[in-house]
Amino acid sequence: MVLVTSVRDYINRMLHDISGMKVLILDSETVSNVSIVYSQSELLQKEVFLVEMIDSISVSKESMSHLKAVYFIRPTSENIQKLRYQLSNPRFGEHHLFFSNLLKDTQIHILADSDEHEAVQQVQEFYADFVAGDPYHFTLNMPSNHLYMIPAVVDPSGLQRYSDRVVDGIAALFLALKRRPVIRYQRTSDTAKRIAHETAKLMYQHETGLFDFRRTESSPLLLVIDRRDDPVTPLLNQWTYQAMVHELIGLQDNKVDLRAIGSLPKDQQEVVLSSEQDAFFKSNMYENFGDIGMNIKRMVDDFQQVAKSNQNIQTVEDMARFVDNYPEYKKMQGNVSKHVTLVTEMSKLVEARKLMLVSQTEQDLACNGGQGAAYEAVTNLLNNESVSDIDRLRLVMLYALRYEKENPVQLMQLFNKLASRSPKYKPGLVQFLLKQAGVEKRTGDLFGNRDLMNIARNMARGLKGVENVYTQHQPLLFQTMESITRGRLRDVDYPFVGDHFQQGRPQEVVIFMVGGTTYEESRSVALQNATNSGIRFILGGTAVLNSKRFLMDLEEAQRISRSAISFTAINH
Repeated sequence: MVLVTSVRDYINRMLHDISGMKVLILDSETVSNVSIVYSQSELLQKEVFLVEMIDSISVSKESMSHLKAVYFIRPTSENIQKLRYQLSNPRFGEHHLFFSNLLKDTQIHILADSDEHEAVQQVQEFYADFVAGDPYHFTLNMPSNHLYMIPAVVDPSGLQRYSDRVVDGIAALFLALKRRPVIRYQRTSDTAKRIAHETAKLMYQHETGLFDFRRTESSPLLLVIDRRDDPVTPLLNQWTYQAMVHELIGLQDNKVDLRAIGSLPKDQQEVVLSSEQDAFFKSNMYENFGDIGMNIKRMVDDFQQVAKSNQNIQTVEDMARFVDNYPEYKKMQGNVSKHVTLVTEMSKLVEARKLMLVSQTEQDLACNGGQGAAYEAVTNLLNNESVSDIDRLRLVMLYALRYEKENPVQLMQLFNKLASRSPKYKPGLVQFLLKQAGVEKRTGDLFGNRDLMNIARNMARGLKGVENVYTQHQPLLFQTMESITRGRLRDVDYPFVGDHFQQGRPQEVVIFMVGGTTYEESRSVALQNATNSGIRFILGGTAVLNSKRFLMDLEEAQRISRSAISFTAINH
């Protein structure tokens, strides 16, 4: 519960001490940080009668002096300018300013100068500058997520903003946890190195006093790694509940938008999938698709029993009991229909896109050897009319990542076939992926075929048989966590920043993935934490990916790289 709890605690403290009717004013980022951990009904209980965006507040002139304004915003220069304007014409009775990260001295001076009417009651820093979707998984929801693939010379200012935002997010997380970590990074990634060094500079030089917490037995570890070390995980179809919903329908800040399905009642067009608010989801989020179907059937049967007993109203006491239980009954009904709708919709998509067939080949490409058989399987699926364009592209990408150095002629044949079958994909996207995340660029043993230990492990897994052919893949992150647990993470591959080294085994590890995480990886972290190894892992990233988002980032990075090349060519 660690991340969700820390953000909720900040919001509770913000709203609890200010009595009376309130308006909560957020910005485009903090609205996600708040809404994912706090429901509207909980805000109402804290006497928040209005939630507004800082942009729309700037436009309106209407006076609301009966309300107390609670601002919770990021300390960006744009937000400070908007506040400056709003404080010079105050519309609310009181202004309480909470910032989600560190304020600069200059910003504090600007606010003090702007507060001519003495409307500001307090200014505080509450470090909830990240979106805590799950207990051990957070994201920064960065819109320009593709920038990690762009060389610094192409867009230096863009990459600087990207880096600054990541450093802010990581700093806020450690301030919320009240820890200062030892920092390591993936040697092959320039972006990871840059972020690790800038984070260290902030924590050990610029703000050393702020991060000087009580020394614990062992410092936590912050490990900054790069998505391109494991490009396979975000390309795979998913078969466990949370990951599958994100892959097939889309999950944004724990909300699923179902408007595209049509003919759904209004209250079901956007549904919340949160392990904090939904007991069924909490116990099934990491289960595989087959088991979820069975568990939903059980839930429907339980609900029918309740519905049947509610029909049997004969006395005044029965009626009173029905009225008392009605809110609970209504909630149960909504929950049942939500999960039934989601699973029904996903079943349709699995059938329409022949995903069981596609996924079997994907898993073989990710987990098992055999180039000849793989080539044949991918060729057959490219020829299959039922296979969608995006699935064809993903299959060729997985094949190319796996067999990049074997039989270049056959690889070329697959490129050509993909181009003729799925013309909407720009030629060269698969080659661009190899340039970004091919075997030359990767640190870890992605396919378990470099390191003798991994080869032996894969053989043992093959002999034991896998419980489910669709979920046999394990993300590279799983191996990374195992190496940390055993104290075997190599210094040459993951160097330390500065002269702060790990003494003994860390008890807390934050792994931050530049380029974004997946729900398959957050599941890996949750399962690892459940083994009670004595280490608590937290996973964070710049975005939460599904294959669509990963490919979109790749296309955008390719487009920018191309225009940078042509721009250079023109200027020479």
